[in-house]
Amino acid sequence: MSRRRSSSAARRVPYGRRRALTILLVLAALVLLRLWRQDPSRPPPENLQEGTYRVQRVVDGDTLLLANGARVRLQGVDTPETVKPNHPVEPFGHEATEFTRRFVARGNGAVRLQFDRERLDKYGRFLAYVWVGDRMLNEELLRAGLATAELQYRYSSTRKTRFRRAEEEAEAAARGIWSSPAAASDGL
Repeated sequence: MSRRRSSSAARRVPYGRRRALTILLVLAALVLLRLWRQDPSRPPPENLQEGTYRVQRVVDGDTLLLANGARVRLQGVDTPETVKPNHPVEPFGHEATEFTRRFVARGNGAVRLQFDRERLDKYGRFLAYVWVGDRMLNEELLRAGLATAELQYRYSSTRKTRFRRAEEEAEAAARGIWSSPAAASDGL
């Protein structure tokens, strides 16, 4: 008898409404999951001062997520893509990400940030030179052949010169992205 009532009750709700209710419940669950994953007590900072910060996660070769929620993009360099939506992983992308992880690990997860003229990129990430000890991650990625110098942006001409030299050194030694014959012909 109870089976009849429950099945007849299910038949009373039209299929379209059940479907809409299911969709709403799934969306509500997704929103709750997203809110649960975010720490509301620590929104990303609107301003970041030069200094030492703990890295929560290496997003990819040229992007870090700090423990305070700030996203940091390396100033003046571009590594091959690994996490760009609707974009394939580019050659040497995983190597660049792993290089950055190892570099950050040298400082036990702590890095020193230094800023230039522009503080934010168009995505709201902080643009910085990232240091562990006396070595700059931006420059070391270029020297390893795991990034290209982005010289068209507004930042220190002295740093641009350093970056250009590091990139030329990697290219001459055929390191990383410069080791591929296709890379040389593509003019990376």
